[in-house]
Amino acid sequence: MAYLHSYIPFEIRPSPISKKAFISPVCIIFAIMKEITPLIEKACRNLNIESLNGMQKQMLETAQRPNDIVLLSPTGTGKTLAFLLPILQRIDPKASGVQALIVVPSRELALQIDAVLRKIAAGIKIVCCYGGHSVREESKSLAVAPALIVGTPGRIADHLRRGRIVLDTLDTLVLDEFDKCLALGFQDEMKEIVAPLRQVPKKILTSATDSDSLPPFTALRKPIKLNFLGTKTTEEKTAERLTIYRINSPIKDKLDTLLALLRNLKPGLALIFCNQRESVERVQQFLTDRGIIAEAFHGGMEQPDRERAFCKFRNQSSYICISTDLAARGLDIPEVKYIIHYHLPVDSESFTHRNGRTARMHAEGEAFVILGPDEALPEYAAGAIEFRLDPKADFLQIPPMATLHFAAGKKEKLSKGDIVGFLVQKGGLTADEIGLIEVKDHYSYAAVRRNKAHATLRRLKEEKIKGKKVKISFSY
Repeated sequence: MAYLHSYIPFEIRPSPISKKAFISPVCIIFAIMKEITPLIEKACRNLNIESLNGMQKQMLETAQRPNDIVLLSPTGTGKTLAFLLPILQRIDPKASGVQALIVVPSRELALQIDAVLRKIAAGIKIVCCYGGHSVREESKSLAVAPALIVGTPGRIADHLRRGRIVLDTLDTLVLDEFDKCLALGFQDEMKEIVAPLRQVPKKILTSATDSDSLPPFTALRKPIKLNFLGTKTTEEKTAERLTIYRINSPIKDKLDTLLALLRNLKPGLALIFCNQRESVERVQQFLTDRGIIAEAFHGGMEQPDRERAFCKFRNQSSYICISTDLAARGLDIPEVKYIIHYHLPVDSESFTHRNGRTARMHAEGEAFVILGPDEALPEYAAGAIEFRLDPKADFLQIPPMATLHFAAGKKEKLSKGDIVGFLVQKGGLTADEIGLIEVKDHYSYAAVRRNKAHATLRRLKEEKIKGKKVKISFSY
C-alpha cells in the first residue's frame, strides 16, 4: 500500500522561517494566478461564464503544489474546466511530444472535453481518440504528436500497443470519472496505460464518488484530496431545486403510465432511464407509434447514431430521450427539466447520478419514480411525494426545432460560421430561426425552426456551400 499513504487535506500553512525571509504562500498563489489571468479570462469569455466557481479556483491553487490531486465533485459542477485550466497552464506550445493525456470512460465525455478545449481555443494541437471513430484518421492525426490527447481506455491502449502514441514527454495525466472507468470494466486497459507512467510530474484523478483506497497502478504521490461531495450546503441547495415524485402503475407493464405522465408534464426536456438496451428501444417504439418524437440512447448504438440522438435532444428537435445509465454521467445535456425512472436504478448511487442530470446550477428540476404493482419505493427515495395523474391533461407538444444533416464536417473545412451564412443567404432564414449547430468530423447538424424546415431544405437543394455541393437532409 505504499502507493497511497494518506490523503492530505487542502491546507496552506506558513513555513517556520523568519518574518524577514517569509513569503506568504497566499502571495505566491496570487502571483501565479495573476500570470494565468489571461487564460482564465479567455476561457470564461469563450465558454460564456462570468467567473470560475470555488472548486475551479481551489483546483488552480492546489495544482501549483507538487502533489498529485484527487478531485471529488458531483456531475455538473464544472470538473472539466477545473482540471483543464491547470493542464493548459502547464503545456508549452513550443515543445514537441505529448504533454498531457486525459483518459475518460465514454466516447461522449471524450467529445465533450474536446469541444470545451476547442472553445477555449488554447492554440495547441489536440487529438480525440475513441471507439467507433476512424482509426485511420486518428493514426494520421497522431503521426505528428499532439500536445494533448483525450480518449477512452480501449482506444488509447490500442494506440500505445501499436506505437502510435508515445508518452516519454508526458507532463500531466488526468483520469477523469475514474470510478466509472473501473465500473465499466476498463481495469486492465487503465492499468496498461497508467502503470508505466509512475514518474509523470502531475497526476489528477477525478471522481463523483469517494473511496478509501485506490488501485496500486495509479501510484499517486502524496495526493491532495479536494472533496466537494455531500457537503451540507450542496445537499441543501439540491433539496431546494429538486422535487422527487412517485407514481404507481396499476400493471407490471408501465408504458401506459409513462405516457400519461408525459401528457401531465409541461414542455421541457425529459430524460427517461431504463435498465436495459432492449427496454430503451421498446419505450421509444411505443412513443413513436403514438406520434411522439423521442430519441433513444444506449451503448449498443453506433457512434454517429448516439451523437445524432443527443444532438437532437440538446437542440430541442426532441423533448424526450430514453436512455440506459450511460446518460447518467459525463454528458453535456443542459436544462433537463424532468428525470423519469421508468425502471428503478440498481442502487442509491445510480439514483443520485441519474437525478444529477437535472436541477443543475441554479435550475429547478423534477424526478419521477414509476413503481409497478410488485415494486416498493426504495429507501433512497423514501421522501418521494405522490404524483396524481390528471387523465384529461395533455401538455405534449411537437418540438419547435428540426435538425438538418449536412454530409460534410471539420475534415471538409466546414465551420459553424459557414453553415449559419449558408442558411441565412441561401436558405432564407433569419438568425433567430437557426438553433444549435454541431460540426463533427465528416458531418454536421443544424437546428432550424420546424415550421421553416421543409421550405429551407427545398431552397438549399441545388445550392453549394463553400463552392461545393453537399448533401443536406432531415435527420431522422
